[in-house]
Amino acid sequence: MSANPQVEAIVSDVLAFDVETLKRALVDRLTYTVGKDHHTATTRDWMHSLAYVVRDRLAERWMETMRSYYDHNAKRVYYLSLEFLLGRALTNSMLNMGFFDNCQQALQELGMDFEEIRDLEFDAALGNGGLGRLAACFLDSLASLQLPGYGYGIRYEYGMFRQGIENGEQVEHPDNWLRYGNAWEFPRPEVLYPVKFYGKVIAFKDEKGRSRNQWCNTEEVMAMAYDMPIPGYKTNTVNTLRLWSAKASRDFDLSYFNEGNYIKAVEDKNQSENLSKVLYPADNTAEGRELRLKQQYFFVSAAMQDILHRFNKQYDSLQQLPDKVAIQLNDTHPAIAIAELMHILVDQYQMQWDEAWNITRETFAYTNHTLLPEALETWPVELMDKVLPRHLQIIYEINHRFLRDVTHWRPGDTGLLQRMSLIDEHNGKRVRMANLAIVGSHTVNGVAALHSSLLRSNLFQDFDAFFTGKFINITNGITPRRWLNLANPKLAKLICSYIGDAWLRNLGELKKLALLADNDDFQEGFAQAKQHNKIQLADMIHQRLGIEVDPDSLFDVQVKRIHEYKRQLLNLLHVITLYNRIRRNPQDNYTPRTIIFSGKAAPGYFQAKLIIRLINDVADIINNDPALGHSLKVVFVPNYDVSTAMNIIPAANLSEQISTAGMEASGTGNMKLALNGALTIGTLDGANVEMREEVGEENFFIFGLTAAEVEHVHASDYNPWHYYDNNAELRQALDMINTGYFSHDEPGRYKAIFDSLTYHGDHYLLLADYQSYINCQDEVAALYQQPRQWNRKAILNFANMGKFSTDRTIEEYAGKVWRIKPVFRD
Repeated sequence: MSANPQVEAIVSDVLAFDVETLKRALVDRLTYTVGKDHHTATTRDWMHSLAYVVRDRLAERWMETMRSYYDHNAKRVYYLSLEFLLGRALTNSMLNMGFFDNCQQALQELGMDFEEIRDLEFDAALGNGGLGRLAACFLDSLASLQLPGYGYGIRYEYGMFRQGIENGEQVEHPDNWLRYGNAWEFPRPEVLYPVKFYGKVIAFKDEKGRSRNQWCNTEEVMAMAYDMPIPGYKTNTVNTLRLWSAKASRDFDLSYFNEGNYIKAVEDKNQSENLSKVLYPADNTAEGRELRLKQQYFFVSAAMQDILHRFNKQYDSLQQLPDKVAIQLNDTHPAIAIAELMHILVDQYQMQWDEAWNITRETFAYTNHTLLPEALETWPVELMDKVLPRHLQIIYEINHRFLRDVTHWRPGDTGLLQRMSLIDEHNGKRVRMANLAIVGSHTVNGVAALHSSLLRSNLFQDFDAFFTGKFINITNGITPRRWLNLANPKLAKLICSYIGDAWLRNLGELKKLALLADNDDFQEGFAQAKQHNKIQLADMIHQRLGIEVDPDSLFDVQVKRIHEYKRQLLNLLHVITLYNRIRRNPQDNYTPRTIIFSGKAAPGYFQAKLIIRLINDVADIINNDPALGHSLKVVFVPNYDVSTAMNIIPAANLSEQISTAGMEASGTGNMKLALNGALTIGTLDGANVEMREEVGEENFFIFGLTAAEVEHVHASDYNPWHYYDNNAELRQALDMINTGYFSHDEPGRYKAIFDSLTYHGDHYLLLADYQSYINCQDEVAALYQQPRQWNRKAILNFANMGKFSTDRTIEEYAGKVWRIKPVFRD
C-alpha cells in the first residue's frame, strides 16, 4: 500500500520531540490511555504515560523499518535465545532516540521528578546472566548498525526468580514483573501458531512410492506473539524482539464446569500455559526436565513457523532460504531447531532428505558458551521419544548419515564414532545437543580467543579435524550505550567534554583518552565521577541492607552468577585472611576495603546456595566487629539484575574475574567493569586474556595457574592437603569455616564446603591459586594508596576497551557468519 502524505503529516506533527508537544502527549496519554487526571494520578501512572509517549515515537520508526526490509529485499538474521536480559527500557529508549533531555524538561514543567518515575520501571525478567545480557546487547547493536535482525524468545510470566536473603540463605520468590503490565510490548493475537507434543509417528508410502512419516495423535499448545521494539542509537532503525506466550488450544471445558468440577474445567489451560511461566524450571524432577524440553521446543517451533511464514510471503522457492535467512543458535537451548526445520522441509514440504539437509545446514550457525563438559546440554532418549518422537527419528537419521561419513574418513576407529555420535551411549542413552548443533550448522564460534582455541584443541577436537574451517572465534562485547552512557552519566559526560560523543558509535574513539591518563584535570574529573558513583552505591546499600560502608574505601566487586568455577569462595578466603590479619595486627596500615558480592544461585544448586549463606555469615561477623571499624566490610546485594548491575558497576574500583583458568568462556562483566574505570584482578581465562593485551599487562592484576597448567594439574596427582598443611593463613581460614567460627549456632554448617576443598579434591583449584591470589591482592592494596597511579591505570583501562563493543562483535557476525548488510534509511 502506498504512503498517504496527509496521514504522514498528521503523524509527524503528533509525534514531534519538542517539549510542548511532549507535555501535551504526556497529559493525553495519562487521560486517554491510563484513565487518570493529574489530581488522581500516581507516580506509576505518570511512568506508564511516559512509556506510552516514548513507545508511540518508537512505533513510527518501527513500522518504517519493517517496510524497508521488504523494500530492500534484505537478508535477515534471526537470533534464537532462551534468554534476553533486557533491563529497563525507558531511559535507554529515550537516549537512543535522542530526546532524553526534552522528556526530562517536559516532566519537570509538569511538576514530576524523572528519577522517581524512572526507578518504578520493572526489569524485564527474561533472562538470568551473561547469556541473556549478551543477547540483549546484540539486539542493541543490530539496530544501531541498521542490520535487519530479529530476536526470538519466550515471554516468561515470572522470569527466573526474585532473590531474597533470609537468615543468610537465598530464598526464591516469583518475579511478577508483569504485575503492572508492560508498556513496551505489542500483543499480536493474530500471530498464533500450533506447537505439537507427544503422539506417535506413522510411516507410509506416498503416491510415488517414497517413504514418508506422519506425526499424529499429538497434543497441541498455541504460541501467541508479543512484540517489543528495539531502537538503535541515533538511527531510524527499530528492530523486533518477538516473544512467545503459551496459550491453551482449548481455554475452557464447559462439560466439566456444568458438572461442578471447576478445577478440571480449566486444568488443560493451566497445564498448557505453564510452558511460558518460568525461566529454567528446576530439572531435578522428571516433570521439571520434561517441562524444560517442551519449553525449548515450544519457542523454537513457533519461531521456525514464523520465519517461514515471513519468507514465503516474499519468495517462491525454499532453495533461497539460506540466501535470505540466517538463524543463530545462542547456545544449545534452541538446537532442536535443526531437527524442526528438517521436519518441516521433509514431512510438510515433502523435500528429499539431501536437499532439505543442505538448506538446513546452510541456514544455521551455532555459538558455544561453555568449556565445561558437564554443562553441555543432553536429553534422555526416552524423554525425547515421549515428547518429540518424530524429532528423535530425524536426529537418529542425521546421526546415521553423519557417522557413515566419519567412518569413511577414519575407518575402524570406534572410539572416534562414540565421541562424535549425536547419541551418548554410555550415560543411559542421551541426545547430545551440542553435537547436533555442530553437525547441523555451517559455522560454530567460540566467544573469546582462548575459549575458541580450547574448543578446537580439547572439547571438540574431533569435530574441528573433521569440519575444516567450521570453527571460528568471535570475541564477545558489550553495548557502550547502556553500560557507560546510561549506567555512568557522570563519566560519559566527562568523556564527551574531551573527545565528543563519536565513541557511542565507535568505541575505538576512547583510545584518544590514553593521552589524558596523566592530565591533572581529566584525572580529577574521573576521580570525582567515581566518588559520586560510590556515594550513590553506599547510600543504596544503607537503604536496602542497613550496612554503612565508607565511600573512600576500595570497592572490591564480584558480581556474577554464583558457581563453584567462578570461585566466589576464593574471594571469601581472601576476606577471611584480611580479617585475621587486621585482628592480629590492628596497628598496621591497611587499605580500607569494601567487598561487594551479588549474584543468584540456581535453585537446585546446593553448593552455590551454601556459598551465599557463608558469604552472609562471614559478613555478619565482620560487619559487627567494632575492632575493624571501616577497615573491612562485606556486603551481599540481593537480587542481582540489570538495574542492580547499573548501580554497582560504575562504583567499582576493583573487578574480580577469578574463575579457574580454562573454564570461563568469555565473561562480559569483566568488560563492563573495565569500561567504567575498574581495574581487573583475574586469571588468564576467557576474555581476560584479550583485555590484558589491549590495556597492557602493567595495568592488569594477573595471578594463578594458566589454562595449560590447570590441565596439567588435573592430569597429575593434585593434593590440596599439601597447600593446607604448608600455608598457615590458608589453613586458619579453612579451619574457621570448618569448625563453625562463622556459624556458632550450627558448627557443621559448612563442612561440605571444607570437604569439597580438601577431601574431595578441590576440583576448581582454589588452594593451588590461593597464595598467588593473596600476593596479587596485596599489590592491589598498595597501589590503591597511590591515587594518582591508580587513576592513571583505570583511565588506561577504559581508554583501551574499544575492541569490546558489541558493535564490533556484530559486524564480525554479519560479515563472517550471517552475510547480511545494513539497510540504511534517511
